Amino acid sequence: MASITKEIVIDAPAEEVWDALRDFGALHERLVPGFVVAAELRGDVRVVTFFNGAVAHEQLVGTDDETRRLAYTVIEGPLRATHHNAAAQVVAEGAGRSRFVWVADVLPDELEPAMSGLMEQGIGVVKATLEGGDCGQWTGSSASVSSRGRPT
Repeated sequence: MASITKEIVIDAPAEEVWDALRDFGALHERLVPGFVVAAELRGDVRVVTFFNGAVAHEQLVGTDDETRRLAYTVIEGPLRATHHNAAAQVVAEGAGRSRFVWVADVLPDELEPAMSGLMEQGIGVVKATLEGGDCGQWTGSSASVSSRGRPT
């Protein structure tokens, strides 16, 4: 199983970043506008439409307000993974800063390069959006993150 971790420091308080992350149905408005162009909640499943027209069905596994962690599983997606679980967490990094940590486990292993690239692009949009940038017209640029997902 491929396990992919991406992390990035965001110049925004952890409470604000968590508020946007935990708003499961507003991914396209509050977290990754332009990268995700639509999201519709159907019970505990969100139907997500990405910038390229791909659609995924993501089921909420749970949220933990104390640890600021949200977990979900992709039950249907464009990459046709046989297994895809993910979690994102917000960690305070001092006054007005936070660390956004996103981990995904996928099978088959061959999906790792594509998934890693998409996560890298997505986390860059998260940072730009939450730092007050306008990502409504996402153009494919991303924040600089290393292959292990650590900020560079």
